[in-house]
Amino acid sequence: MSRRVEAVVFDWGGTLTPWHDVDLPEQWRVFAREVHGIPVGSSEVPQEDLDEAHRLADRIHEVEAAAWRRGRDDHSSASLAEILDAAGVDAEHDRHHLALAAYRRFWEPHTYTDPQVRPVWEGLRERGIRVGVLSNTIWSRAYHREIFERDGVLDLLDADLYSSELDHVKPHPEVFLAACRAVGVEPAAAVYVGDRMFEDVHGPQQVGMRAIWVPHSVLPENQKVDVTAVPDARAHQLHDVLAVVDGWNAA
Repeated sequence: MSRRVEAVVFDWGGTLTPWHDVDLPEQWRVFAREVHGIPVGSSEVPQEDLDEAHRLADRIHEVEAAAWRRGRDDHSSASLAEILDAAGVDAEHDRHHLALAAYRRFWEPHTYTDPQVRPVWEGLRERGIRVGVLSNTIWSRAYHREIFERDGVLDLLDADLYSSELDHVKPHPEVFLAACRAVGVEPAAAVYVGDRMFEDVHGPQQVGMRAIWVPHSVLPENQKVDVTAVPDARAHQLHDVLAVVDGWNAA
C-alpha cells in the first residue's frame, strides 16, 4: 500500500538556513560586554571590567554547552531564559535588554532563510501538502517567527514547534508526534527534512515518519552521535524535496 505524503516538517538551523561556522563563545562575550557597558572595539576599558565580562561570558557558555549535552543524552529541553538564569544573569538588570539585543545582532547574519525555502514551501502547498517546522532551539517561538516574517515565508507555515517551549528535544519521539499533531496528519503520512542523522533521521523514523537527509552541514565532532539510521531519501538542496515527495506520491 502506498503512503501518500500529506505534510512535510522541516528542521531549521542547517536546513532552512544554510550551515554556518559560528564562534559560539563570542556570542556570550558580546552579551556580557553589553551587560557591563563596554563599547564594541573600545581600547580604553579597564582590564578588571573586561575580565569580569569575560568571566560572565564563560559561565553562560558553560551552562549552555551543558544544556545541549543533556539534550543529546537525555533529550531534555532548555530555553535561553533558563540558561541565563542558571548562569546567574539578572534579568532585571538595567542593561539586560541591551545585552539581548546585542546577542541577536551577533546571530542575525546566521539566521537568513535559504532562498529556496519559499519556492519549495509554495510547491508543497500547491500540491495540497502541509508545511511545518520542528527545531531544537533555545530561542522562543516569537523570535523564530520574527525571522520567518523578516524573510517573507511565515505565511506559508501551517505549524511550527520549538524545543524551547516543549519538554524534550529531537530525537525524542514525543516531539515528532507533537509535530504530526500540529500539522494534523498521522506519522505515516508525514516526512521530516533535516541535516543531522541522529536528530533528523533516526528521530522521526522512530515514530513511523519518513526522513529526508540534507547532508550539507559540517557538524563539530562534539555534536555528532553515532547511529545506524539510513535516510529514506537525500536532498542535496532544498529543491530536491519536491522531487522526492512527487516520487513517493506517484508510487
